[in-house]
Amino acid sequence: MEYLLKFGKFNNMEIRHNIDRRNFIRVTGATAGGLMLPGYGVFGTGRLTTSDDPLSTRDFWYRKPPNMPYVDSQNKNRAFAFTDSEILLSYDNSHTWRYKRKFEDTQNITFSHIFDNGNVLFGTREKLFLCNKKLKSWKEIIIKDMDGSDYIPHIPKNSDNPGWYFHTIAGINSWEINGKEMLVWGNYANVKGGAVPLNIYYSTDNGKTVKIAYSFGQNPYFSDNGSQGGGSDGNPLGNANNPIICRHIHCVSYNPAEDAFYACTGDGNRPEGWEVHWLRGEYDVALDKWDWQVILTESLNSRYKAGGINFVDGQMYWISDANGPEPHDRGIFRCNPADIANPAAHTKLFDPKYETTRMIIEDGVILAMLPAVASPYTLGIIYSPDMGKTWEVYDIKDFGPFYPSRIQKKNSEGWFKCHLNSGWIDRAEYMFLKPKRLS
Repeated sequence: MEYLLKFGKFNNMEIRHNIDRRNFIRVTGATAGGLMLPGYGVFGTGRLTTSDDPLSTRDFWYRKPPNMPYVDSQNKNRAFAFTDSEILLSYDNSHTWRYKRKFEDTQNITFSHIFDNGNVLFGTREKLFLCNKKLKSWKEIIIKDMDGSDYIPHIPKNSDNPGWYFHTIAGINSWEINGKEMLVWGNYANVKGGAVPLNIYYSTDNGKTVKIAYSFGQNPYFSDNGSQGGGSDGNPLGNANNPIICRHIHCVSYNPAEDAFYACTGDGNRPEGWEVHWLRGEYDVALDKWDWQVILTESLNSRYKAGGINFVDGQMYWISDANGPEPHDRGIFRCNPADIANPAAHTKLFDPKYETTRMIIEDGVILAMLPAVASPYTLGIIYSPDMGKTWEVYDIKDFGPFYPSRIQKKNSEGWFKCHLNSGWIDRAEYMFLKPKRLS
């Protein structure tokens, strides 16, 4: 069951107190298991919770459907999912799966995005594919490098570990810019699946072409030695002409007030230099060119080892992933983007006490997640319904220990969706969460 943890005053803001056990609505019967066919709802099959009867806290409803098919991404009323042998598309918020196609490598899918026009871009470990509307067909997409040439993935030392070229932990990766949807994301990698170069990718034509916006340098600590996370005794990967190195990319986000992108990376403090960087990028539509500048480089034990970058009314919000020797510089912060390098100009909205990079802001709701692997929480949720005026921290105990990740915008029924990872990034299950009220 879920408990609401008790906190005291913080920065003169109201934090609601309630440690009573909640009463949950439960369903006494369960329906038959198995893959959902057209006309059958995905929610509740083989579980006690159904789409009509979710569990509840004071702030939100939540539910965890069966894990087959696995819902990987959503956009408005559409959802993209996969089974052991098929990719599927729903046009009714994951209730039914009318459109499906055979695809043999589903278990290696590490990324997907549904464009507003209905195209679906998805990636396995080192390959990228585009499906047109309703999955009528799919084809492999060859990335274009910054000079216009084909960008070909490296030949791995171990074919079982080719690297996660496209995996991301951010839930928002596209924005409408000047009337067109633009997809921009960076890969979170070098943890499992093999060593891999670090890139920021983009598409301005609904996935028909995908290009590299920025390529990080060759990190000697994550070269390809055939192991899951890479090491210092393998083949170097990345842009040999770029001295800026990192382990992986935590987040790329867009600020419409500046017409600029921001990216932050992790993770280590190395003799060659720190790996925590914040970059600011501007895109020239007419020239199809990027200008990226490193605006700060910091220690891993700082508020800048972070993620969850969001922009609301021109203000920047982010959550700290600081670790290393205590004391830890952690929190949910806000500032004017121009003041990002000046900690004195930051407002600390809340102290989550534990490291995390997962946060989203939509319609006045701030939703962040805490990892079971690095906190006392089973499934930790930080929640503010009013842009940080009040806060609550929940520990959802119904489902088991997870690290919620890749929090995606609400679908047309008002449900956020997020992955439930075991450990740091191992895909396990997924859940939905729906606010009960807006600020």
